[in-house]
Amino acid sequence: MSQRTAFLGKLLGIFCVLYSLSMFAHRQAALNAVGALVAEPGALLVLGFVVLGLGVAMVLGHNRWSGGALAIVVTIIGWLTLLKGLCLAFLAPAGAAAYVSAVHYEQLFYIYAGVILAVGAYLTYGGFTMKGNPNAQGGR
Repeated sequence: MSQRTAFLGKLLGIFCVLYSLSMFAHRQAALNAVGALVAEPGALLVLGFVVLGLGVAMVLGHNRWSGGALAIVVTIIGWLTLLKGLCLAFLAPAGAAAYVSAVHYEQLFYIYAGVILAVGAYLTYGGFTMKGNPNAQGGR
């Protein structure tokens, strides 16, 4: 197994866990931030460029469709990040607002946060316990 997969699993996993916990702790602030973001074209464009760059880096650095579930999940997250960056960079603010409304972000907020937490827990666990990872529990 790839050390890059283990590293990205840990990195993305810990980020997702911490991000989702912050969402749970600050629901209204998160909702306000999303509302403010879709209302501000410049901020939406800058965020799109940042997310697009991260997505391109992940796809170029880890485009593995074999090697176990963890490798595939990391690859899928890379492609989803790239797609999200493209959407943010090219969507007009009205389109972004329509998307937020269509996915019922406010009504399903805790479900989205819970999914992010579950994915983060899986990635963190998988990254730290992956076979072939010299830093894995019992792997020394």
